[in-house]
Amino acid sequence: EDIEFLDVDITRPDAVLDACEGVATVVHCASLVQTRNNARDAIWAVNHGGTVNLLTACRLQGVERFVHISSASVVYEGRDIEAGDEDLPYGAVPLSAYADSKIAAERDVLAVARAGRVRACALRPHLVFGPGDNRLVPNILARARRGRIREVGGRRWLSDYVYIDNLVDAVLAAEAGLARDASVSGEAFFITNGEPVAFFEFVDRLLTAMGEGPVSGRVPVWIAYGAAALVEAYHAATSRSVVSEDGFSRFAVRYLATHHYFSIDKARRELGWRPRVSLGEGIERTAAWFGGLGEAGR
Repeated sequence: EDIEFLDVDITRPDAVLDACEGVATVVHCASLVQTRNNARDAIWAVNHGGTVNLLTACRLQGVERFVHISSASVVYEGRDIEAGDEDLPYGAVPLSAYADSKIAAERDVLAVARAGRVRACALRPHLVFGPGDNRLVPNILARARRGRIREVGGRRWLSDYVYIDNLVDAVLAAEAGLARDASVSGEAFFITNGEPVAFFEFVDRLLTAMGEGPVSGRVPVWIAYGAAALVEAYHAATSRSVVSEDGFSRFAVRYLATHHYFSIDKARRELGWRPRVSLGEGIERTAAWFGGLGEAGR
């Protein structure tokens, strides 16, 4: 009852300026998540341009704190990352407009913070899941129910995940840290559950908890990558608009065929944060929530 909802296009500086009037903290989690390489202009306009507009509005309106939801993808270059920390450089290999635009946005957020214009920090979650998810889990379920989910390459590569409540806790910890002193400002933090497992093990555990059965069948990495390239070429030729992100792209296939998990020691140490909900409990809660949707969840 005490929340006011505004429908704001963050690519419009005037609309963002008005929305930030009288605001003490901005938590910026608006972005276009699309790892295919069409609609590049729209992705950059939202992910980078929208962030610049928000930063400008925060400075002009005297907003005190800015918590930016970035992505672990900002350090990914298509190679293994094992227990990577915040000393990793930004990815220098262009893999997708999404990752590149998130890199540019995070750079600007931290630069503004380090210049002392706004107290700001960046959180880098990886594969967020949980009740209310409208992307990762629904895509997994849709593919499983159509019989179209197959392992890519096997289960030797480990990945990180973060349950939504743990990410929310991190946002609150970041806001409190920014309010407390300036030491958190200008810093980036990886936010995960700290329990890396193979992606298709995660999928199996989720599907089993929902009574959908485990993943069956396997596709070699090179075949999946080639098929993803064909799908991307089709969308690039037929549409310049944003298409539904279904997790099937060359970027996603690279993710499936490399280690990508991260150290959360910095967030524990400097934010006083820790993942409160384990991966197993998060999977059970997610399965229960989606199962409670009944036919609507299908």
